[in-house]
Amino acid sequence: MVNKYIKSCRRVLKELRSSSAKVKACKEVSELIEWAENYLKDAEFYLREGELEVSLATIAYCEGLLDALRLLGLAEFEW
Repeated sequence: MVNKYIKSCRRVLKELRSSSAKVKACKEVSELIEWAENYLKDAEFYLREGELEVSLATIAYCEGLLDALRLLGLAEFEW
């Protein structure tokens, strides 16, 4: 289950960082994307360490930030 969320978040973040991504260009959006990337890295670390619950909680934060950007109309992507 955690792997599925990590894979989805990794794909969305890659899309958002691509030059063709539909993302509002501003400092705050870039910072939120950076935070989401950090949560993704943390989730991958905790998964490797066998801490599944912590990994799941961490990737949920990543997904929440990405959803917030989408719901506010600051980024366009699909899960």
